[in-house]
Amino acid sequence: MGEKNQREPPRTALKDAPPPMTLSEQVRDERPQAPAATPAPAVTPGATGRQFISWATLAMMTTASVANLRPAPSMALYGLAAVFLYLVPAVVFLLPTALVSAELASGWPGGVYRWVSEGLSKPLGFLAVWCQFAMTIAYYPSLLAYVASTFAYVVDPSLAGNGLYVALVIVVVYWAGVLISARGTKAVAGLSSAGLVVGTLLPGVVLVVLGLVFLAQGNPSAAPMDAGHVLPPWTGLASLVLIVGNFLSYAGMEMNAVHVTSLREPGRQYPRSVFAATGLVLLIFVLPALAISWVMPGEDLSLTAGVMQAFQGFFDHFGVGWLTKVVGLLLVAAALGGMLTWLAGPSQGLLMVSRQEGYLPPSLQKLNRNGVPRTIMVAQGVLTTLIALLYAFVPNVSSVYWIFSVVTTQIYLVVYLLMFAAAVRLRRTRPGHPRGFRVPALHLVAGTGFAASVAAMCIGFVPPEQFGGQPLWRYLLIVGGGLFTLGFLAPLAFLALRKPHWATAAEDDRETAGDERPAAVQ
Repeated sequence: MGEKNQREPPRTALKDAPPPMTLSEQVRDERPQAPAATPAPAVTPGATGRQFISWATLAMMTTASVANLRPAPSMALYGLAAVFLYLVPAVVFLLPTALVSAELASGWPGGVYRWVSEGLSKPLGFLAVWCQFAMTIAYYPSLLAYVASTFAYVVDPSLAGNGLYVALVIVVVYWAGVLISARGTKAVAGLSSAGLVVGTLLPGVVLVVLGLVFLAQGNPSAAPMDAGHVLPPWTGLASLVLIVGNFLSYAGMEMNAVHVTSLREPGRQYPRSVFAATGLVLLIFVLPALAISWVMPGEDLSLTAGVMQAFQGFFDHFGVGWLTKVVGLLLVAAALGGMLTWLAGPSQGLLMVSRQEGYLPPSLQKLNRNGVPRTIMVAQGVLTTLIALLYAFVPNVSSVYWIFSVVTTQIYLVVYLLMFAAAVRLRRTRPGHPRGFRVPALHLVAGTGFAASVAAMCIGFVPPEQFGGQPLWRYLLIVGGGLFTLGFLAPLAFLALRKPHWATAAEDDRETAGDERPAAVQ
């Protein structure tokens, strides 16, 4: 009896301050108020081993995964019309994405899988989280090709068009990123935030300041800035493809929702981080593009090395050409910070749902000591390495870059179609479910985002001028084949082959509970 009385207080303590959610509970927990009900002082990193990040850090991680200076030269070609080309996708896609993901994350922590599985079905939830992961397979080669071309201006600009050099940089940098991400969320958060500041914000400010100084000196703008050039010139459907390209530029606002449980107060802090990231993203995209259009004629800008060509033109004009190499290093740092964020997010979300529902075989579910899905990242790296070899054998680096960018956009748009549909259905079927944030006029907002995503996906099959006049059937085969294989065939195969013993979360959670309960009692 005395022994029973001694054990009673710990049970009460456990009831008042529950232990942190396991991977299984993050996916299927039906009590979104639980994290808020747990006082922040009772759950500290020192007591449970959880790593908390601030909403500002999450906003910086999200901005690092979305914003960059890569599209600036191509948009600068249109001068003042660049504002229109950025603003339209921001209104019909970026803003709905930010608002809808904020409501979903504040009501259903766990990321895109939980949102879609709760709103539509679990198989569609797996399709969403798979596409969020699969798009990175095509994204990394295009991103790291940009890194390679940018770094070429630091060592030898002639290397920017060398396919073998580009392939080597892709392979080396990707595997280095895997090693860094294996250290856990804290390491990724710090590096991605630092990369954003020194490699995107700082060069972006430099571009805008130099552009203003250039105009203040009485120099005419290289691109017309009058009201007659607010809209881009109509050149057929190819002009719409440019707008679709900006959909990819804005993609990723919801990606870091998988880290929402790393916030102390998810319902209040996540929407704040999303809105902060939205403002930063718009500023980073629009202002540098305008600044480049003031001083740099864009007809000679390349698809992968255009950013460095623009900076070189700026600095040569002001007689400080040596700064080109410095900015090149900063831009590389920004791109690598964004890559680290992508490595940490989608693979972690895919792992969580696979352990719970058994979507992937146990061999792909292995973790390292920091809880990072090393096997998934290694498998992803093998595919990235194979794709990188295409750069070594295809003479036109820009064409390969564009194709991977289009395939990336098509796969990722599937995620948004499912997310918008799930948000509408959840508002209709579960209107009383607690949410930390509610979107005003949700049906209008989500409907706009859904329609914009469908339109962007359809227009994405139109070959742009960069494809070099190749046959239409070849372009459709490459883009459609990439979308079908990576976006649909692979996840359907896993769903068809899944086995009951692939679900490993239940057994692991029992082991984790046995390890954590004594610590919670103490």
